[in-house]
Amino acid sequence: MTIRPPTPRRPTDAELAILRILWERGPSTVRQVLAGLNEDRTTGYTTALKLLQIMTDKRLVERDDGVRPQVYRPRLPREQTERQLVRDLLDRAFAGSARRLVLHALAEKKVSPKERAEIDKVLARLEKEGQ
Repeated sequence: MTIRPPTPRRPTDAELAILRILWERGPSTVRQVLAGLNEDRTTGYTTALKLLQIMTDKRLVERDDGVRPQVYRPRLPREQTERQLVRDLLDRAFAGSARRLVLHALAEKKVSPKERAEIDKVLARLEKEGQ
């Protein structure tokens, strides 16, 4: 019997904000994360530290204890986390219907020509693969 490590739990909105900073800037200290958070709204140092500690416990980030100050990095790549969030949303809100999810997403926000071209490429690839 193979025991797999537990998968990371779904991040909250505040945790996603930190993950975005780490994905964009790379491994960062608490102060560097705090600087990124404070670009949008004022956040305290202890709040950022506590969130990173919780995220470490939830296996959303990894902490390098071998350096001072400690450095945090996302445990999973952005794309993998986004796929997990989409799967969760698809199951919870749309009863597994990808069609309904996509229709709602496209109706909710105007799509730029560049985004439209990317969507068309994905649809063409999926059609070619027979999906």
